[in-house]
Amino acid sequence: MRGLVAIGSVAALLLLAPRAEAAPQKHVVVIDKMKFGPVPGRIQAGDTIVWINRDMFRHTATATNGAFNIDLPAGAKGETIVRQAGAISVICKYHPGMRGVLKVVK
Repeated sequence: MRGLVAIGSVAALLLLAPRAEAAPQKHVVVIDKMKFGPVPGRIQAGDTIVWINRDMFRHTATATNGAFNIDLPAGAKGETIVRQAGAISVICKYHPGMRGVLKVVK
């Protein structure tokens, strides 16, 4: 019986212990042929987005909510850390037809 009590106590402690947060991840978005490439499906607050411009034109990765504005000359890359959950609309300030959405979870 003592073994069952000990196992039950350990199980209760595990349930009450704080869950480990997932380590921040890096996600890559490639800009090519005048458009943002596929956006990662599962982005968490605290993750880093790496923007790579493979076009011969200057672009930006600009959050419409003001969270970030990455200037990307031709062939350049830049990074930003997403800080809050929610849908973040992204545009290129130089090419208004270039749009994307980052879906960030907590």
